[in-house]
Amino acid sequence: MSEAESTLPYHKGVKHLYEKGQLQTVPNKYILPASERPTVNNLDHPNVATQKIQLPIIDFAELLGPNRPQVLKSLANACQHYGFFQLVNHSIPDDVLRSIIDVIGSFSQTKDTVFCWRDFLKLICRPLPDFLPHWPSSPVDFREVVATYAEETKELFMAVMEGILESLGIMEANQEKENIMKELENGSQMLVANFYPPCPSPDSTLGMHPHSDYGFLTLLLQDEVEGLQIQYQGKWVTVQPIPNAFVVNIGDHLEIYSNGKYKSVLHRVLVNEVKSRVSVASFHSLPFNCTVRACPTLIDEANPKRYMDTDFASFLSYVSTREAKKKDFLDSRKLTCT
Repeated sequence: MSEAESTLPYHKGVKHLYEKGQLQTVPNKYILPASERPTVNNLDHPNVATQKIQLPIIDFAELLGPNRPQVLKSLANACQHYGFFQLVNHSIPDDVLRSIIDVIGSFSQTKDTVFCWRDFLKLICRPLPDFLPHWPSSPVDFREVVATYAEETKELFMAVMEGILESLGIMEANQEKENIMKELENGSQMLVANFYPPCPSPDSTLGMHPHSDYGFLTLLLQDEVEGLQIQYQGKWVTVQPIPNAFVVNIGDHLEIYSNGKYKSVLHRVLVNEVKSRVSVASFHSLPFNCTVRACPTLIDEANPKRYMDTDFASFLSYVSTREAKKKDFLDSRKLTCT
């Protein structure tokens, strides 16, 4: 590290460094090994994304209407073949979406040991009255805006999750559906707000490393700047943003619960030289003290149980002894029959 780099206030985040004009080049802390960089000279290299993808679109209003059976088929196809979809006409007011993007763009906070080209803020949301007093109090409307957004996304998650259960064949009269929906109603929710400043050398770093999400579902709201990439058919492809839509993706817990029918998918975030990017991810799963296991109705002779039961303590124990990469934790839960 150069003498100039050693004096940079990294603890204040890259947004602070960018706004103060202290980043003419990418500091060594953020530069990835050549094999992990998003762009290399060889366009056939698996790290290079040469295509954009239009994810399957699920119309939430249609899901709640008379066309629900057809939408459930589309939902099953999206979950099984992509692990991602875009949710439109979701009924969360535009002003709620604008407010959360605006308030997130005003913060600068990061507390991670992994140097990615982003600042972020993690907020545990359930039970909301317990955690809200511990959230930042500045700007003055921060807590109100984020709490409203958390409530709206929780309600949306529950409605989407009900559709996903039906798409798996877990229907209304099934006691299993009632049980899992009750657990999810009382489940965990965490918001992660991300701010990705412009980067002087975007080919040498990433906004976020390749990973899958830990819970059942993630609902991502993003601005209109491209950056999110998913791994599709063995290649990285760039997701095209749709204004005010949510990008919804399958998490590791849903892969376990569905006994592998729906799989979590690796994704990462690119940065660029010109524009900052803002996103807010809402992560949903069971309560932290619950065990995640494969749904009994999705296990039979032809589809034996594919994953060990797991819980949050197992995950924490795993990541405390090594750096979590890609889908390593989920792979560690697979049974030998798979």
